[in-house]
Amino acid sequence: MMRSLNTAGTGMVAQQFNLDVIANNLANINTTSFKQQRAEFQDLMYQTFKSSGVSTGNGTANPVSLQVGLGASFAGNAINFGFGPLQATGNETDLAINGEGFFQLQKPDGTIAYTRDGSFKRDANGLLVSNDGYPVIPEITIPAGSIAIDIGSNGTVSAVLPGTNDPTVLGQIQVATFSNPAGLTRVGQNMYRPGGASGEPTLLNPGENGAGELKSRFLEGSNVQVVEEMVRMILAQRAYEINSKAIQTADDMLGQLNQLKR
Repeated sequence: MMRSLNTAGTGMVAQQFNLDVIANNLANINTTSFKQQRAEFQDLMYQTFKSSGVSTGNGTANPVSLQVGLGASFAGNAINFGFGPLQATGNETDLAINGEGFFQLQKPDGTIAYTRDGSFKRDANGLLVSNDGYPVIPEITIPAGSIAIDIGSNGTVSAVLPGTNDPTVLGQIQVATFSNPAGLTRVGQNMYRPGGASGEPTLLNPGENGAGELKSRFLEGSNVQVVEEMVRMILAQRAYEINSKAIQTADDMLGQLNQLKR
């Protein structure tokens, strides 16, 4: 009887993780370029009482095995890298990647992080940076007083500088692609770092060799679907309830056994 208590307990723990993932998705419904996650589970070990094919006598064999499962566990997160809706902002330094790829940001420790969040700003020195002040790599500096700033779909940054009439090319924004984006590790602040299964980044100009083109004055919204998350939340709640019911039932049965000796 204790086996069912432990098994149902693992089911309740698994659904707690499931709800954690759902809650994080819903919390980031308005987070720029957020990618929805889905909890995945796997069954645990099985206790085998009799294997299939074991002789039962008289020349016959057991056609099926006799096993009892020991519950479920949280196996990992599946990331949905589907594109979110493009939202017009009118800000000349806002960028969305219309397709595959990530922007590169240099963190204070010198490492490179990757993001789909193109809500860039200019710092005091005119450097193009993220909301947290991390410079875009390759570095792009927009001199003070520049007007008619334009970022082309191929990543070319140009502006009309003070004292001139024609636009001047200031730099080239590149994007990084990965053979397996699902292997990236989230580090918060809308950033990722390469993981063991993501592969090494390939640097490309936007629009080349499968890399997405840039869309200036737009941002990519979250791809979380509220209705889908609500359905998952209801299923998680019901699964949690039924596992708790299994624990109550096992406890009642143990109670009945205790009554037998009286």
